[in-house]
Amino acid sequence: MTVLLMTPPMTQLNTPYPATAYLTGFLRSRGYEAVQRDPAIELFLEMMTAQGLDIIRQHVEENFEEYEDDQLPEVIYNFLAEFDRYRLCVEPAIRFLQGKDPSIALRINSRRFLPEGPAFDVISQMEAVSTDSAEHRDVLKAAFGDLGVQDKAKYLATLFINDLSAVITQGVDPYFEVSRYGERLAAANPSFDDLYDTLMADPTFSSEILEQLVELYLEETQPSVVALTVPFPGNMLGALRIAQTCKESNPELPVVMGGGFVNTELRALKDPRLFEFVDFICLDDGERPFMTLLEYFDGQREADELVRTYFLAEDENGEQYVHLNENPELHDIPQTDVGAPVYDGLPLGEYLSLCEMLNPMHRIWSDGRWNKLTIAHGCYWRKCSFCDVTLDYIDRYDEAGADILVDRIEQLIEETGQTGFHFVDEAAPPKALFALAKRLIERGVVISWWGNIRFEKTFTPERCQLLADSGCIAVSGGLEVASDRLLKLMKKGVSVEQVARVTKAFSDAGILVHAYLMYGFPTQTEQETVDALEMVRQMMQQGCFQSAYWHRFAATIHSPIGINPQEYGITLADRPETLFAENDVDFTDPTGTDHEMLGEGLRKALYNYMHGIGYDQPLSFWFNQPVTRTQVKKDLIAKAVHQLIVSQ
Repeated sequence: MTVLLMTPPMTQLNTPYPATAYLTGFLRSRGYEAVQRDPAIELFLEMMTAQGLDIIRQHVEENFEEYEDDQLPEVIYNFLAEFDRYRLCVEPAIRFLQGKDPSIALRINSRRFLPEGPAFDVISQMEAVSTDSAEHRDVLKAAFGDLGVQDKAKYLATLFINDLSAVITQGVDPYFEVSRYGERLAAANPSFDDLYDTLMADPTFSSEILEQLVELYLEETQPSVVALTVPFPGNMLGALRIAQTCKESNPELPVVMGGGFVNTELRALKDPRLFEFVDFICLDDGERPFMTLLEYFDGQREADELVRTYFLAEDENGEQYVHLNENPELHDIPQTDVGAPVYDGLPLGEYLSLCEMLNPMHRIWSDGRWNKLTIAHGCYWRKCSFCDVTLDYIDRYDEAGADILVDRIEQLIEETGQTGFHFVDEAAPPKALFALAKRLIERGVVISWWGNIRFEKTFTPERCQLLADSGCIAVSGGLEVASDRLLKLMKKGVSVEQVARVTKAFSDAGILVHAYLMYGFPTQTEQETVDALEMVRQMMQQGCFQSAYWHRFAATIHSPIGINPQEYGITLADRPETLFAENDVDFTDPTGTDHEMLGEGLRKALYNYMHGIGYDQPLSFWFNQPVTRTQVKKDLIAKAVHQLIVSQ
């Protein structure tokens, strides 16, 4: 029995999504023949060739043949006007971003080699907001200096790729995006109609390429079972296109689906049409459900022994319905026994290292090829009121231990030849991190690693230095609303001043810090939002963290807020009957704050702060209409950081 595992388009371009690597390693450790492919990266690379651009131009010209030049979207006009240059440059740019042709960086940096479309406008926009200081007028020189040749070229080549991606989305295939693929068709959509109608329609440009890739994989591997991971809503359309191709090739080939989107949004699935494409859908951790399915295919189990698995069943009248078989008697595989991920079968040399922003922390997500590992399953805190604490991926905490983790790290280095690691925990537990750091140092294992944490006070300057000495280069964590009242309401377990001290301790140890921020939390006022921006401004100016991102709060059905909205002063909107996906829930907040207007200003301010500019602008500068003045003392964060220095 051969299992073929695939990640549908699109996820990241710089590194493979880890789900298939986890399952491939686990299945092989249990004696199964498992192979994996990444059609997401291969789909993108098929488009980014001279021949691919020829086909894209044909589609664009057909779709816009009745438009005058001045009616064309800017990115389309630029693509057609500069097509010969795009065709000439696309393959060298891709090779450069793959690390295969570093010498072309100097030509890219000349600003005369790559055609520059709307994506390059960001450079002049940053210069417009910059101060009058001469050192800031040329933002590229300020960011890269004279010797940052490779990084500067990587940034410019990334903008070039962004323009081409926009051409595909706006001119050829509206469902295509670099990090998403038809996301709006699936995300929190109670009906399967949009996806179903799209799948029944003629295939798009990208889906035709995807179909060809899948047919090639099936021919190469001759699988007995196909397994698809759907980590995000933007993977669902691609997953079903792959499943559709598999069924057209061999209607008897079992197709299994699982992943983060399934685990979060398909927990009330009722629409039987989904099973025209897939045969089984697994919830939560995939190891145990998938292994029981393989035993079922092998005649060793009955259908009523499957674990957390959807399939079509028949009632006493012969009518089909969607059945979820739970089988709670079979426990999940503990972290000590899941084994190390295996990357065999994934084209590790083909991924693109991108530089999407002139910010050293923010770029880590898209730059470099990272081996992915989990320190612990679930979250050790699991109290935050906005989080899906009722679901298995948060609620069930289980860790493997430092020695097992270091063994897996060494195994991955041996296989991939690369020493960069991204720990993909919901929140890495401090005690486990400190134990891991000590083991790495004791065993002389040299790696660079980063991951997500909670800004706990246990991260003292001494312990931050320990993590840095073990190879920690960056951490990310939630500051969320930057309001002590709201942090207490959301049961975050931290205060603003505590976060300032902890993040400063990381930064002082040479560790980059990214803060997740939130606005629009229930009962959050305009005053609290403006005050939060002022505290973020002060923390970034004090060097507490280098990168951040504002998320608009969304109530989800699996969070304490979604389950008990009255405790947070909001009323949930009535929802239609869910036959397909459900997650985000609309709500009414009697506070009446204009979060839409505030959100635009928050993002604009933060974008500039991350580029090291705009700190001296009054907060009102970032908003399109007058806002309340901040009530935060100008030295609040400076005093909090000073307390850290005194304590040392």
